[in-house]
Amino acid sequence: MDSTFDPVAWSATLLGTFAIAVAVGALRTPGKWAQMVLEIEESPALQLLCGFAELFIGAAIYLINPWDSADLLSMLMKAIGGLMMAEALVVMAISDLYFQTWLKNLAAMRRGWPIATLVIGAALAGAGMLRFV
Repeated sequence: MDSTFDPVAWSATLLGTFAIAVAVGALRTPGKWAQMVLEIEESPALQLLCGFAELFIGAAIYLINPWDSADLLSMLMKAIGGLMMAEALVVMAISDLYFQTWLKNLAAMRRGWPIATLVIGAALAGAGMLRFV
C-alpha cells in the first residue's frame, strides 16, 4: 500500500463533503428529508436497499480506519462507521418504528437537522482536508 494514503483523511473528507451536499439540498428544498423518509417507510424494498447501503458504507468506514488512541479523528471515524452499521441493522429489523421516530423528528426540526448536518459535515471535511496539508 502507498505510504502516502491516509484512510482517515479520505474517509472524513468524503463523508464530510457528502454531508455538506445533502444538507445544502435539504436547505434548498424544505421537507425533502421528510418525504424521503416517508418513501422509505412505505417501501420494504427501499428499506432493504438503504439498510444494505448503510451497512456496507459503515463497514467500509469502520474497517479502513485504525483505532489510534492518539488520533481523535481516527477514533471518531471508527465510531461513526460502527454507529452506521448499528443503525443499518435497526433499519432492517424494526424499520416501521424507526422511521416513525424520524418522521416526528424531521417534522419538528425542519431546518435544525440540515443545519446540524451542514456543521458536522464541514467539521469532518475540514478535519480530513487538514491532514492533506
